[in-house]
Amino acid sequence: MIQEITLLNDQVHVSLAGSIYAGEAAAIREKLVAYIDKGHNQFVIRVDQVDYIDSSGLGMLVAIQKRAVQNGGGVIIKGLRGIVKELFELTRLTKVFEIQ
Repeated sequence: MIQEITLLNDQVHVSLAGSIYAGEAAAIREKLVAYIDKGHNQFVIRVDQVDYIDSSGLGMLVAIQKRAVQNGGGVIIKGLRGIVKELFELTRLTKVFEIQ
């Protein structure tokens, strides 16, 4: 779920927490697409408080990345750890996103 969304230096900073399954992923996607629709294209997404993310959650992040890139921006993922980091590595999403 979304813990916090803030705008800082023209970047949308998003803190996610807990487990992210299909329902949460759809809600997060809806909120982030609204920012893209308003002209924001740079996202910094913190996942250090996420303890699990399923394929729907990963797909949502990829969809946001794709939309952001189409609009001249991108997504930075911060705080990968544990099982979430393993999932990013297994699915090679570490090559899709800028990881910090």
